[in-house]
Amino acid sequence: MKIRSMAAVLAASVLLPLGAANATDLEVTHWWTSGGEAAAVAELAKAFDATGNKWVDGAIAGSGGTARPIMISRITGGDPMGATQFNHGRQAEELVEAGLMRDLTDVATREHWKDVIKPASLLDSCTIDGKIYCAPVNIHSWQWLWLSNAAFEKAGVAVPKNWDEFVAAAPALEKAGIVPLAVGGQAWQASGAFDVLMLALAGKDTFYKVFKDKDADMAAGPEMAKVFKAADDARRMSKGTNVQDWNQATNMVITGKAGGQIMGDWAQGEFALAGQVAGKDYSCLPGLGVTDVIATGGDAFYFPLLKDEEKSKAQEVLASTLLAPATQVAFNLKKGSLPVRGDVDLAAANDCMKKGLDILAKGNVIEWTDQLLSADTQKQKEDLFSEFFANPSLTPEDAQKRFAEIIASAD
Repeated sequence: MKIRSMAAVLAASVLLPLGAANATDLEVTHWWTSGGEAAAVAELAKAFDATGNKWVDGAIAGSGGTARPIMISRITGGDPMGATQFNHGRQAEELVEAGLMRDLTDVATREHWKDVIKPASLLDSCTIDGKIYCAPVNIHSWQWLWLSNAAFEKAGVAVPKNWDEFVAAAPALEKAGIVPLAVGGQAWQASGAFDVLMLALAGKDTFYKVFKDKDADMAAGPEMAKVFKAADDARRMSKGTNVQDWNQATNMVITGKAGGQIMGDWAQGEFALAGQVAGKDYSCLPGLGVTDVIATGGDAFYFPLLKDEEKSKAQEVLASTLLAPATQVAFNLKKGSLPVRGDVDLAAANDCMKKGLDILAKGNVIEWTDQLLSADTQKQKEDLFSEFFANPSLTPEDAQKRFAEIIASAD
């Protein structure tokens, strides 16, 4: 891709003069609109504004599934924003191949991203044909079961230590008028919960066989049948959730209306905003208390090619600012995610974040479905599990058959 050469990225101590000299507004689109997410975005905006430029917030309400088509339409339609959030992986692949996104290789080289971004798979997911097209900002792992300590106390049962104990506690929760498992109505929530069950119960090798190798026989086999049985349990336990957004489901756990929720570590932002303390008010089970493995998916910012020279310079400053150590700490503490830099101090991390950091330090990580599957395959999977959770007449056996068909044609 032929683009304008990037200017040298200055050290953090001189970013302010650079930004002030070339101050401009830069629209940044994203789908972070819950209370905890908004607090985290404010940290990014504050850091960028401190350079003398201006973060113009382009939040799009709803999930990524709602926001991404709007973002893509603007870029392909000739109305690009200054920067936009995607999950690092394959979501922007076609935009890059069409020559619509900016090559950040010069910035990444000058600032030694390959040396400080850990694990390396994060930057690999931003790399196409040897060029880097995005700035990863966090590590988000889906593999968590969040539990309301108050709900289990009310039900008279101990807080579970793993998935089986959680399933066993469901009748007591229901008797106490508590929904055992909160699952919101958005398709990605049901699909994500299934993926978490799959990794925890079938293991890393099976997960990779299915999603990385696209092994349809494995997808149709007995190991996956166990996962579909667990998904059927989850479906039964989630009956009565009656909310749409993920953060509404998280709020059910915060308020003790639900016993637990399978959700990514971004849920921590909602607990923090509600003033709840990890280990006291709520508990967390990475890998559902079964498998100490977390995914290294997450969020990144991509930069569409712009004709405006001043805004192009501001893009460079923003890319640098997002990866600055201070920004990484401030943002991720609010977001509930882990930093992409391996050289920052997270002494202020809560108990649940520390569990994630320990797993990350041990190298027990895995690529997630955003990195392994195309957007089209992801959509097919989401549609299937949205129907599965909403329609009790769709049997686990029939759902598994359809799942295997999706994997057989996956790209």
